[in-house]
Amino acid sequence: MKKTRGKLLLLAMATQLTAWGTAYAAGPAFMHTGSRTTQPVGHYEFCQKIPLECNQRTQKQAPVELTRKLWAKIVSINNSVNSRIAPRTDMELSGKEEIWSYPNSGFGDCEDYALEKRRALMNIGVPAGDLLMTVARQPNGDGHAVLTVRTSLGEFILDNLETRVLSWTATEYTYLKRQSSQNSGAWVTINDGRSDAVASVR
Repeated sequence: MKKTRGKLLLLAMATQLTAWGTAYAAGPAFMHTGSRTTQPVGHYEFCQKIPLECNQRTQKQAPVELTRKLWAKIVSINNSVNSRIAPRTDMELSGKEEIWSYPNSGFGDCEDYALEKRRALMNIGVPAGDLLMTVARQPNGDGHAVLTVRTSLGEFILDNLETRVLSWTATEYTYLKRQSSQNSGAWVTINDGRSDAVASVR
């Protein structure tokens, strides 16, 4: 079973590495962000517990350069976190809703996966301003959290419900708000442009 899972993971990674060429050829696709908005309560409480995670300030700057090497690392980290963290709801883990935390126990829900991927990418040198926690709405109406990675070739989504790393425009979500690229403790609205849905989440 482990060998089969390992082969599938390697196949997924190979497919994604091939997709780097498609990302390069497609041209950049960036979300349109707006004014400052409310911070999700789970992220606010996460910031209270780990202030260092939410007081990073950066000047407005160009996104990180997406090289073939960085793309391989992004794909590897996305697959690694998705495969080693088992899905559990906040209610199952702590008896409360909206607890954002690192999945150090090996269990977590969508925002925990995203936080872990953000931490791993920061550890390899990707700037915090290019790794943005993002709130979206799924086609069925449920709220969801993913990690948006800003790069010179556009913005890509790391998602625990999707094995592939996709351009945000290739996903089916309606994007609502995300961390500011200049202040990790602040959130800004997203004008998705692909839907008339207007909502505030949590």
